Amino acid sequence: MELIDGKRIAQTVRATIQAEVHQLKRLGIVPGLAVILVGEDPASISYVTGKEKACAEMGIRSFDHRLPDTTPPETLFHLIERLNQDPSVDGILLQLPLPRGLPERQLLNCIDPEKDVDGFHPMNLGKLLLGEETFLPCTPHGILKIFELEGIDPAGKHVVILGRSITVGRPLLNLLSRKGVGGNATVTICHTGTPNVSFYTRQADILVVATGSPRLVQGSMVKEGVVVIDVGVNRIPDPTKKSGYRLVGDVDFDSVAPKASKITPVPGGVGPMTITMLLYNTVWAAKKREKSNRSVQGRSVGG
Repeated sequence: MELIDGKRIAQTVRATIQAEVHQLKRLGIVPGLAVILVGEDPASISYVTGKEKACAEMGIRSFDHRLPDTTPPETLFHLIERLNQDPSVDGILLQLPLPRGLPERQLLNCIDPEKDVDGFHPMNLGKLLLGEETFLPCTPHGILKIFELEGIDPAGKHVVILGRSITVGRPLLNLLSRKGVGGNATVTICHTGTPNVSFYTRQADILVVATGSPRLVQGSMVKEGVVVIDVGVNRIPDPTKKSGYRLVGDVDFDSVAPKASKITPVPGGVGPMTITMLLYNTVWAAKKREKSNRSVQGRSVGG
């Protein structure tokens, strides 16, 4: 069994991102990421805190808007519109999940597609489906990068995905089944309506688990030599820890790892790559801004 070190892979990708940030700064462009966090969800706070630290390390400007869970929808719509118009903001991240009662889909739809660094706007999801260049959702993109840098070729493999969310499962299905490098897999997606999930997981050459259910996948549910990508991050009580809890994945690591050829740990697997690809998308948005600025300047000189 080989442990897939997401932290190491993330550092490799971030070195390239940092070089691009330095290049942009020499051209007078400082990438900027705005994050909107509503409420006190512990997992969301942890993610946003990690994002802030990563932005500082990369030289990316961070604009954080932390709001109480009593914030009315109108305030959020106005904030998003202001950020859409702010030229110093290249990317906007609306941290999910939102507190109950807020119109999640309508708010996501209000983000400028050119600043949708989470890749959740209908326009960007449509481009993904069509195979056009666009922002890719960060977790699926991070999984693709893990495959690339770990030498895991999904072509011709049977990939089984547990979970059909718009953040992981459905985008990943489309990315892995498309033609070209990094695709050409046969993909099965399972969910709460799938009877006898073990029937499918035992067939998987590559198993991606994103259900939000701690230790759902047991060793008896996988075959020898499977590659396992555990996206889940769950808190379970642990009185031996100062915090009173510890993090586990959607995969029972102890029983699955001995049968796996490669497996991601929790924490330290997919999580670092999710934040890294958010930085990647933000820098890409800044590069497009720089290109647009040059185009405008060229027209002005020529005119």
